[in-house]
Amino acid sequence: MAGTKTFTMIKPDAVRDGHIGAILNQISEAGFRISAMKLTQLSKADAEAFYAIHNERPFFGELVSFMTSGPIVAAVLEKDNAVADFRALIGATNPAEAAEGTIRARFAKSIGENAVHGSDSDENAQIEGDFHFAGREQF
Repeated sequence: MAGTKTFTMIKPDAVRDGHIGAILNQISEAGFRISAMKLTQLSKADAEAFYAIHNERPFFGELVSFMTSGPIVAAVLEKDNAVADFRALIGATNPAEAAEGTIRARFAKSIGENAVHGSDSDENAQIEGDFHFAGREQF
């Protein structure tokens, strides 16, 4: 059975470009409920830990550098079939391949600066949400 929670981050590029409100509005209009949210900035250690799965990849250093370049908005979202529905809402990693109207088609600049993160599984949604929010911060 598909889970009801997913995790997202509005990445530094979209925050810097002033897209927080528009992205949150699109998330809300798609039927997601925000159960935790904060504006924060990842430290280098936080970014390295969060993206540890990619630490052997050639783009890891660039990813960490980008994700620590400015504030992010971290959020836990709720909806039936949350992970799959949110992945559809954000679109392909490469904004040139993202479906029209998706968050990445609207707000991403490139594969590297792709506006938002979305969990890729129910298990990762739980891990990622717990990474950013204590239990008392999730409602």
